[in-house]
Amino acid sequence: LGIGIASRIKSLPTGSIARRVLRASGARCLSSACKPGETRVGWVGCGVMGKSMASHIINAGYSLSVFSRTLSKCEPLKELGASVYDSPLEVAKNSDVVFLIVGFPSDVESCVLGDQGILKGIKEGGIIVDMTTSDPALAVRIHQETKAKNVNSIDAPVSGGDLGAKNAALTIMIGGDEETVTAVQPLFNTMGKSVNYMGPPGSGQHTKMANQIMIGTTMIGLCEGLLYANKAGLDVEQVIQAVRGGAAGSKSLELYAERIVARDFEPGFFVDHFVKDLGICVSECERMKIELPGLKLAKEMYEGTQKHGYGLKGTQALMVTLEKMQSS
Repeated sequence: LGIGIASRIKSLPTGSIARRVLRASGARCLSSACKPGETRVGWVGCGVMGKSMASHIINAGYSLSVFSRTLSKCEPLKELGASVYDSPLEVAKNSDVVFLIVGFPSDVESCVLGDQGILKGIKEGGIIVDMTTSDPALAVRIHQETKAKNVNSIDAPVSGGDLGAKNAALTIMIGGDEETVTAVQPLFNTMGKSVNYMGPPGSGQHTKMANQIMIGTTMIGLCEGLLYANKAGLDVEQVIQAVRGGAAGSKSLELYAERIVARDFEPGFFVDHFVKDLGICVSECERMKIELPGLKLAKEMYEGTQKHGYGLKGTQALMVTLEKMQSS
């Protein structure tokens, strides 16, 4: 519904279910941002997702300053030409636009608003882009506090996992002032194939919560289907090929089915972080007074996966929890 270029965004009504999409062909880039060779870009958080996303910015011709709590994670980016600093504050001092993708809302708050945070170092007119999946209320608060200091902020969580990050094929869900989002559009284009403007501050995070709710129950179905096929004596890889083109086909199946069969539970997205996301979803549902039993089941199942010691493995490790339930 309603795929529009930037020139049509303002015609979409607030709250429209239509997906608002920013296209490079229609986006207006402010002269103070998003030009290779001119714009100084900062990056905080060089983990599984961040290191790949940041590399695309370097490869597009932008200068990059980076920080990660584990400095060794910055090395691949340093080899590509990035400058490494010892705090988000120092990164911000050397940047016009600063991205961050870290673990938890508390990390976001510290990295942006803390004593060594981005807001302490970035100049007036700068832009802070949080790509962490985080609390919508925190996104709104950050927007308010940055605006008070003449700094702009955007919440822009992503979906697509480690492969989407590596292949610059992420889906990006954005909340913030439209003019600021448009300014950063060329940078988003280096990382994602689907760049979606969803509305005012917090809207990107709310969209990601909807995304995570859908994924949680989808992953239960995927793992249960594969477990059933195996117990029925079927060739599970043949089952995957048979169903992927039908109604059971999904992005989760494409990304994780073969990994599950191969017992590859290495993270594209950590179980610990997914439990955090589902917890935010449950809190938002309580605030909005809506009841989502599938969400609660998914949270319970993934908390079980944590308890089995798979918190630092990928979300496909849910299969282990289901398998243990069969033997109990």
